[in-house]
Amino acid sequence: MSLTGGSGFLGSHILSQLLQQGYTVRAAIRDSKAAQIRQTYQSYSSQLEVVSISDIATDQFPDALKGVTAVIHTAAPLALRVSSSEELVKGAVDGILNVITQAERAGVTKIVATSTVLTAATPSMTFTDKDWYPTTKEAALGSNGVEAYQAAKTIAEQELWKFADKHPHVEVVTLNPPYLYGPFAENFKLPKPDYGAFSTNALIYQLLSPQGKFPDYPLYIDVRDVAKAHILALSSLPTSSAGRKRLILSSPHEVDFTEIIELIKRKRPELEGRLTKTVPPQFPFKRLPFDIKRVETVIGLKEADYSGLEDTLLATIDGLIKFENEWKAKGYEVEVPKW
Repeated sequence: MSLTGGSGFLGSHILSQLLQQGYTVRAAIRDSKAAQIRQTYQSYSSQLEVVSISDIATDQFPDALKGVTAVIHTAAPLALRVSSSEELVKGAVDGILNVITQAERAGVTKIVATSTVLTAATPSMTFTDKDWYPTTKEAALGSNGVEAYQAAKTIAEQELWKFADKHPHVEVVTLNPPYLYGPFAENFKLPKPDYGAFSTNALIYQLLSPQGKFPDYPLYIDVRDVAKAHILALSSLPTSSAGRKRLILSSPHEVDFTEIIELIKRKRPELEGRLTKTVPPQFPFKRLPFDIKRVETVIGLKEADYSGLEDTLLATIDGLIKFENEWKAKGYEVEVPKW
C-alpha cells in the first residue's frame, strides 16, 4: 500500500501502526524528510520503501503507486505552516487531485483520505456527513489562516467525492476529525525546534504559557485513534452497502478546560507555575454529537476503542516537554510561540 504525509504528526502514527501490523508500505515523502525517514525506520527496511517527492500537488510519482491497491492520503498543508491562502489551496486541492488521479491510473482500488470536521461546519452546527461548509475557491483565496484552511479542505474533499462518483470502481473513505491531540509517534523526530511540526498539539502547548490562549473549541480526538481508523478504513464496508463513506468522528469524551487545567496541576504539579492565566472559555457543547454507531458499522471502530481524555492530554504534555528538554540539552532557546 502507499502512504502520503508519513512524516507528519498523524502520518507518522499511521506509518508506525501499518508497519507494526505487518503491512508493506511505500511512502511518498518530501525530499527534505526522505533520508531521515529511511534512517528512522531502518529496522523496517524490508517492509518500507521511501519515495522522495518535491511537491505532492505537481509531482508525478508512479514509483510510489506501482503495484499497490490502496492509498492513504494524509499529506496536506496546515494553516500554521504556510504563508498564503494560495499555498493552502494549492496544497490541499491540487494535492488530493494529483494523488487520486495518479492512483486510479495506476490501478489503485481503495483510497482513504484525511479530511476535517471543519468541512461539515455549517451555521446550524450539526456536523453530519451531509453537511458542508459553505465556501468557494474564490472565498478560500480571499481569506487567511484557519478560514482559508477550512475552505481549502472543503473544496479538496468535494473534489474527491466528485472523483468518487465518476469512478465507482474505487472505494473511497474520508475521515473527518476535529483537533488531534496525543503523544508523538515513537519514531517522530524533531532534532531542532520546529513548533509548526507539533501540528494541533501546539494548541495544548499554549496552555503551558502564562499568556497562552485556549483552543477555539473543545472538540478533539486522540491522534492514535485516528491513525487506527485510517487502517481500519482499508477494510471498510463497500460503498454499495454503506453508502458514501464520509465519516465524521471525534472523541466521545467531554472537554471542560477548567477541569483540564486542574488535571494538569494535579498530575503534573511541576508545571503549575507556567500554566496559562487566561480564563477558560465556556462553550455551548463539550463534545461532538457524531454518529458513533455509523463509524463502528462502516470501519469497526467501537466506542470502547477510543482513548481516554486524561491519557490523551497527559501523553500530549509529556511529549511536548520531552522535545523541550531535548532541545534545551542541545543549547537551543525554547519558548512557547505566541500564535
